[in-house]
Amino acid sequence: MLKKALEDVLTVKENDELISAFDQIGNIIIVRIPESLLSKKKIIGQALLDQVKIVRSVFYQASAVEGDFRTRDLEIIAGEDNTETEYKEFGCKFTVDVKNAFFSPRLSTERERIANLIQDGEVVTNMFAGIGMFSIMAAKKNNCTVYSIDINPVASKLCERNVGLNKMVGKVISINGDASEIIKNQLMNKSDRTLMLLPERSDEFLESAINTTKNGGIIHYYSHIHADKKSDAGKLSEEHYLKITPVKSEILKSKIVRAVGPRYYQTVVDVKIFK
Repeated sequence: MLKKALEDVLTVKENDELISAFDQIGNIIIVRIPESLLSKKKIIGQALLDQVKIVRSVFYQASAVEGDFRTRDLEIIAGEDNTETEYKEFGCKFTVDVKNAFFSPRLSTERERIANLIQDGEVVTNMFAGIGMFSIMAAKKNNCTVYSIDINPVASKLCERNVGLNKMVGKVISINGDASEIIKNQLMNKSDRTLMLLPERSDEFLESAINTTKNGGIIHYYSHIHADKKSDAGKLSEEHYLKITPVKSEILKSKIVRAVGPRYYQTVVDVKIFK
């Protein structure tokens, strides 16, 4: 769609250089632009604003998601300079701040998968919950309690707001702070199921995930895996988990969540632990 919208703006060569995928979140578009086309970023932004009628803001993503708060630099290139929008997914409504709190529309399939796995009556710890999407979708679908932790105060405030929007007060508990400290002080052996949605630092927090998970509970362990063959990524992630885990574990499932680079994948391993 991006290439089609710009075919009258860019040369064929420039269009080929442009990354065709962009993220639309509510009425905001976030686009990644190759360095060779940065001089035309305003033209690209205006073309997108004109073509996608419900959009009011187009931002250029000037940095990767980074830091403890998992934020990114965004530069307005067309429309209103407002990074907050409303996003809907599987019957839930969310207020999103695309600059100041982590959010990815590309995890929707995984959010639905996790919500379908959770059983009524479970207690869930979501260690890196962001604005609460996994937490709220799980609680909306099931009669469960979710402890929704994030170190970013903006993300935690948005999670609280989204809990109210979706009438999940009492089912989703938003907690702001470092997941390891929160677990150590409040959530030891509390969880039937634990989500580790910080793939770049999963090894660092595995001990905390084990600490919050009951004997016989399930951990969803996300990681980044390099694989020459896409079909090998799931198996390699299983091998990595088994190499580093300090507890007996039964692998239930592994899969690729999404590609994050050339021969580089975000994966998840679902494991039952025994301690």
